[in-house]
Amino acid sequence: MNKLPRITGRQVVSALQKLGFKLQRIQGSHHFLYHAEKDVTVSVPVHVGKTIAPKTLSNILKIAKVSREDFIKALKE
Repeated sequence: MNKLPRITGRQVVSALQKLGFKLQRIQGSHHFLYHAEKDVTVSVPVHVGKTIAPKTLSNILKIAKVSREDFIKALKE
């Protein structure tokens, strides 16, 4: 199992968009992304200059039905 990188919410949103998620709406500091094929909506906190805790990132990936390996590949693209 790969360790998750320490990244910001903006980087998470970017990687999820590369995996086919579309930005649905922004409410406050949370970005809501939707994936039509998976029929799933995921919320990502985007706070300027703050990294997302590993547990929070893990839960985001679980809800989004994205593997750690696929997510890390999307980050590197």
